[in-house]
Amino acid sequence: MRNSSRGAVDPFIVMDVMEAARQAEAEGRHIIHMEVGQPGTPAPAAARDALAQAMATDALGYTVALGLPALRARIARLYGDWYDVDLDPARVVVTPGSSGGFILAFTALFDAGDRVALGAPGYPSYRQILKSLDLEPVEVQTRSEARFQLEPSDLQGVDYEGVMVASPANPTGTMLDRAALGALVEAAQARGAAFLSDEIYHGVEYERKAVSALQISDDVCVINSFSKYFSMTGWRCGWLVLPKDNVRQVERLAQNMFICAPHAAQIAALAAMDAGDELEANMAVYRENRRLMIEGLPRAGFDRIAPPDGAFYVYADVSHLTDDSRAFAREILDEAGVAVTPGLDFDPERGGGALRFSYARSTADIAEGLDRLGRFMRARGHIASGAREVGCCG
Repeated sequence: MRNSSRGAVDPFIVMDVMEAARQAEAEGRHIIHMEVGQPGTPAPAAARDALAQAMATDALGYTVALGLPALRARIARLYGDWYDVDLDPARVVVTPGSSGGFILAFTALFDAGDRVALGAPGYPSYRQILKSLDLEPVEVQTRSEARFQLEPSDLQGVDYEGVMVASPANPTGTMLDRAALGALVEAAQARGAAFLSDEIYHGVEYERKAVSALQISDDVCVINSFSKYFSMTGWRCGWLVLPKDNVRQVERLAQNMFICAPHAAQIAALAAMDAGDELEANMAVYRENRRLMIEGLPRAGFDRIAPPDGAFYVYADVSHLTDDSRAFAREILDEAGVAVTPGLDFDPERGGGALRFSYARSTADIAEGLDRLGRFMRARGHIASGAREVGCCG
């Protein structure tokens, strides 16, 4: 049977790394997972308990396409609690994960052939989903001096109908402050372009709070999810916040594309939002893991890094060690038993000289992984001369 040209997208390399790690584990090896951006913790206990109770009394059939009204209201309240934003629940759409949110937003806001500007390095599925929808991703090379976040000057001379940003970002963990985010929103709106803000890592911050695009403008599209801070990756539940005039457009698409987000996941997500003590305990683990990574990676020979502001990644410049990060990551997996992600996933142009390390798993795993990485690098003569911080991948 024929294949469509729209389906000819690149693989998500980290998923290939996960499969290689799984095969190694099936052969009896113990692999330390620093490749996947997935919390090592389960959904909060309150979420699992709420679902167990619902399963005993509820058929858990379809919900309305926009999501459970109680969940939409609770998400709206989150914006008041976190950002002092008074958000109408009618502007919230519950989606099948942030990936479902991307599909709905891209389909609702853009026509075939429209161009969407993205900063590189960035989350690879942005460009692949855009391509599959006959949209054109315009990847703009960001500067290391700007910690690989888009700046309005990067967009000068670029033709686009939309701009997509992420803060905290994947793979770098860097964040935009209010002035920087506001300047990008203003630049997009000045040319009538849609502005989309991926805020999936909000809540996973360290020294300062992330800024939501909704603190700057109502005329933006925000994408978020229960996957990261709420530790619910496999539950596939996320949300969009849209201008009121765009909600019905998205609702019609959601009705036809997905019917609704999983009812069971919505029940769990609603309870997870009030599991603050457990979620903050998870954050304590990430903070300790971040400290270990910032101190341990340079000692292991990966010294071209900068501390992440949020998320749970360190993006390392390894261009002095390799120009083929995919092959290098495979060597590390085969010889050190540590799974890491090649930078090519995030930046096809410069990513051959970068690796992403995730520290979302247990602190014991992070410590063991750093020890293994050090032994691997010493065996190759790449002996760290001591901890040294430089500009992110600069």
